[in-house]
Order: sequence, then C-alpha cells, then structure tokens
Amino acid sequence: QVQLVESGGGLVQAGGSLRLSCTVSGRTFRSYTMGWFRQAPGNEREFVAASSWSGASTDYADSVKDRFTISRDNARQNTVYLQMNSLKPEDTAVYYCAADRDSRLRGSYAYWGLGTQVIVSS
Repeated sequence: QVQLVESGGGLVQAGGSLRLSCTVSGRTFRSYTMGWFRQAPGNEREFVAASSWSGASTDYADSVKDRFTISRDNARQNTVYLQMNSLKPEDTAVYYCAADRDSRLRGSYAYWGLGTQVIVSS
C-alpha cells in the first residue's frame, strides 16, 4: 500500500515563499511519477506540477511556471518537494501530492495524500 503525507503548508503574505513536502511510503518510490495538484474553494482540483521518476522531466501549469519548482529525493528520503516562490493570493488552496506508475506527467494518478492548506494573504 502506498501512502503519501504532505506537510509544509501554512499562512504566508503575498510575495513570500513556502516549501511543501510529500513523503511516500514504500520501497518503489523511485519508480513513481509524482505530481502536485491544488483545489481552491468552489473550484475543481487542478494540476500544478509533476516530475518523472528520475526528475529529468518536469511539467508545470502556466499559472505557476517560473515561480514553483518540483524536485524529488529518490536516494534517501522518498520525498518530493514543491518550492513555491512569489506567492499570490490566487495560489490559496489545498495542495495535494499524488503518485502513479504511469509515466505521463499529466495522466491520472492512483495514489493521493490528504492535502495541506496554503493561504496567501494580500
């Protein structure tokens, strides 16, 4: 069973930064495509960023490109990160980590965490 646990959310002022972490249980972490999604109140869940199993390929939503960076630590910590800079109030949402064996970065994901809240004040 694959379990994902997000952390690092919180309240930050516009222009600030946060780093989200997602720790994945299981010994096959390095084989998973990893993604970050978010859902704001009243909105559908949307894609934010994704990384291939090696980290060599990444993809970002246009709304976060050049502000957010996804990275992963396959060697030791089974963890994927989302570094969020220049945060805007519209980035306020619950952020979810997801994992899947499918290599498509924007494919469907089988495994999900419970989410971590990010609030950006203006």
